[in-house]
Amino acid sequence: MTNLRKRMLEELQRRNYSSETIRSYLFAVKDFAEYFGKRPDLLRAEHLRQYQLYLLNDRKLTVDTIIGRTCALRFFFLKVLRRSYRDIDLVYPKRPQRLPVILSEDEVARLIESASTSFHRVILTTLYAAGLRREELCRLKVADVDSQRMVIHIHQGKGNKDRDITLSPRLLEVLRDYWKWRKPKTYLFPSYQNCKGRDQPIHSKTVYYAVREAARRAGIKKRVYPHLLRHSWATHLLERGTDLKTIQVQLGHIDLEATTIYLHLSQRHLQSINNPIETLPISGLGDNPSLRPRKNQ
Repeated sequence: MTNLRKRMLEELQRRNYSSETIRSYLFAVKDFAEYFGKRPDLLRAEHLRQYQLYLLNDRKLTVDTIIGRTCALRFFFLKVLRRSYRDIDLVYPKRPQRLPVILSEDEVARLIESASTSFHRVILTTLYAAGLRREELCRLKVADVDSQRMVIHIHQGKGNKDRDITLSPRLLEVLRDYWKWRKPKTYLFPSYQNCKGRDQPIHSKTVYYAVREAARRAGIKKRVYPHLLRHSWATHLLERGTDLKTIQVQLGHIDLEATTIYLHLSQRHLQSINNPIETLPISGLGDNPSLRPRKNQ
C-alpha cells in the first residue's frame, strides 16, 4: 500500500466511513490516477474537469455513479491533500428526478417463487419482507433476529444508524426453517466461497444476481434490482394503510421527505384523490356529447 493510499484510508477511518464507502472512494481515486497514468497528488483542476467529462461522455456512467466518484475525489483533494476549494474544479451533475417502477404484490410473489435456489429464495424473501438495503441484508447476523421482541436489529445502516424493523411472523417461520437447514453461525447469510473456514457474509453481488436471475425466470420485463424490492415493500405498506411516519422509521429515512416518494407510487392514494373536475358545473360533460365539429349554420 502506498503512503498516499494509506493516508486516505486513515482519513476515511477517522471519520468512521462505512467499509463499502471506503472501498468505493479508494477505487475512485485509483481509477482517476490510472486514467492519466500519474500519481493523483500530481494532478490538478484541469485533470478533474477532463476526468468528469470522460466519465460522462465516454464511459457513459450513471449520474449517481459520477456523483459518487466526485465525492471521493473531493474528499481526496480537500481532506487528504489539504488543498483549498479554489484549487479544485468539481461539480455535481444534476440528478434526474425519476420515480422507480414498482412491482405489484403478485409480481413479488412470482419473483420469490422463481428464485434459482432455495438459498436465493430465502434471501429474496428476507430482502422484501424487511425492506432491507442490499448491504444491510449481507451484514445481518443470526443474533440480529430477535424472536422474543419480534424485531430485526439493523446495525450501522446507511448513515451509520441503528434501527429495529418489525419481524413478520411468516418471515420468522421462513428463517427458522432456513436455520435448521443451513445452520449459520455468525452471519445469517454466510459466504461459502474463498473464506478458508472463516465466517464471512455473502457479497452484495450475490444478492444482485439472485434478484436478476429470479426476475428473468419469472418473465418480469421491468428492470428489477435489489433496491426495487425495498421500494415495492414500502409502497405496499402504504397501500395497506400504514402511515408515512411508521414507514419512515422502518426504512431508516432521516427525513420524512424521502419517504413521501411512496405517495406518488401508491395506487390507493392516487385513486383516492377527489378531482374537482368531477363537480364543476360544466354543461355537456358526462352526457355523451358529440365530438364531431358542428356544421356551419
